[in-house]
Amino acid sequence: MSPPLVPEVQLQLAHEAVPLWQKTEEELGEMGLPPPFWAFAWAGGQALARHVLDHPELVAGKRVIDLASGSGLVGIAAMKAGAASVLAADIDGFSVEAIGMNAETNGVSLTATPQDLLAAPAADCDVILVGDLFYEKDLAAKVFAWLEDAERRGIVTLIGDPGRSYLPREKLKKLGEYRVQVTRDLEDAEVKLTSVWRLSRYC
Repeated sequence: MSPPLVPEVQLQLAHEAVPLWQKTEEELGEMGLPPPFWAFAWAGGQALARHVLDHPELVAGKRVIDLASGSGLVGIAAMKAGAASVLAADIDGFSVEAIGMNAETNGVSLTATPQDLLAAPAADCDVILVGDLFYEKDLAAKVFAWLEDAERRGIVTLIGDPGRSYLPREKLKKLGEYRVQVTRDLEDAEVKLTSVWRLSRYC
C-alpha cells in the first residue's frame, strides 16, 4: 500500500504492530525480537519523504544516507527525486530485507545495510536523511552528536519528526510542516503534525 502522505511510493506495510510481531516470533520460534518498525510508515519518515519529493534539488545528483531506514520509504523517495545513490541503513535484519523488497517494488536501486553507522563518523556522502529517530533519550543524543559532526564536515542533514520528546528543537531550523495520517495502533492520534528540520547553525 502507499503511505497517506506519499502516494508515489508503494510499500509492504502492516495494519497492526502486535499481531505481526507475535507471528514473527512464532514463525521463527524466537522470543524477544525487536518491534517490526520496518512494517510501518512512521510520521517523521512520511513527512521527510514528502519534503524530498517536493524539493528534489535537496538530493538530485547527490549521495544520500537514509539513517534508520525502516521500510526504506525515505531512501526510495530520495531515489525517485533523482539522488545519485542511497545507502539505506538499519540495524534490524528484517528491515534490510524489507528495504530491498520495497525498492524493487518501486523500480529503484539502492544499497541496504545492517551496519550501525553511528559507530563511526558518517561515511563520505552529500546528504543524510533521518526520519523519526528521537524517541529515546540516549539514542537521540548519540544521533544528534553524529549529525552535528556530519554538518561540520559539509554534509547536509535533514530530520523528519512528529514532536518526539528528545528532539532538540532549540538547535534546529524548521524547513516544512505536514499533517500526517497515522495509525492509532502506534500513535496517540490519527493525525500527527510533523516537521522537517535542519541544524540551525548550518542553514
